[in-house]
Amino acid sequence: MPVRVQSTAHGQLAWELTMDSSTAADLRDARKISPTASTFFLVRFFEWFGDLGFFCFQLVRAVFLPPYEAREFAHQLDELGSKSLPLVALAGAATGVVLSLETRDSLVSFGAKSLLPALLVVSIIKESGPIITGLIVSGRVAAGIGAELGAMKVTEQIDAMEASAVDPYKYLAVTRILACVLMLPLLTLAADFCGIFFGWITNTLTEPISLQLFIENGFRHVTFNDFLPPTFKTTVFGLIIGVVSCFQGMRARGGTEGVERAATSSVVISSLFIILADVLLVRLIQVFFP
Repeated sequence: MPVRVQSTAHGQLAWELTMDSSTAADLRDARKISPTASTFFLVRFFEWFGDLGFFCFQLVRAVFLPPYEAREFAHQLDELGSKSLPLVALAGAATGVVLSLETRDSLVSFGAKSLLPALLVVSIIKESGPIITGLIVSGRVAAGIGAELGAMKVTEQIDAMEASAVDPYKYLAVTRILACVLMLPLLTLAADFCGIFFGWITNTLTEPISLQLFIENGFRHVTFNDFLPPTFKTTVFGLIIGVVSCFQGMRARGGTEGVERAATSSVVISSLFIILADVLLVRLIQVFFP
């Protein structure tokens, strides 16, 4: 960029920048890049939600129209439910142990040691158990569904199913989504049981207490409004996991890199939506089940 300096009559310097045509063109291109990139991001953002809405429409249509894939649905119940049980039980047990260890010293310092069973039971049933179960299943199931369906998409297996008059939405997506919705509450019960049981074991190692007394003190003020709504809200978590992972897998592009992106985005988006949905559901539960 050449620069020419001229002196004015008052002794001041006037800077005149002389730019060639290529430099001016570069600046014009630079001005165009920023709005174009932001516009492209917004278009992709709304395009993703539009595709998701169309995908959900296809799912609703596939749910109610026969034939029904009962055998594949039972297979997915085993794949997504029973095979996730050990991981969910371990996470629930670890949660109960940590809660028991962390809260005991605080309650003792305030002279409220007798409230430990009730605090442990309520915290696990109302929030810790459901959200831990949702996130654990999201990490395992969403990645598996996203990778599996993504691999089928990039290898054109889904296109082959459509050519064979098999509805991929019914056979691949609906069965997995319904399995997630049905199994999440059951896995939550397992996580709650393991959390409370191992919380009692941790408390017993410090100060022996019978399991019957621990359960009586813990559930003394617990009602069905404290137990059922938090447990059944995990059906929403299961719906999020199933819909997002199937959607991301069935729209995968670009070979093995596309499969990797589908698996990663399935876990990230599902976990984020579960956390956001939990905030909303907790408030709704407080309003309708005070």
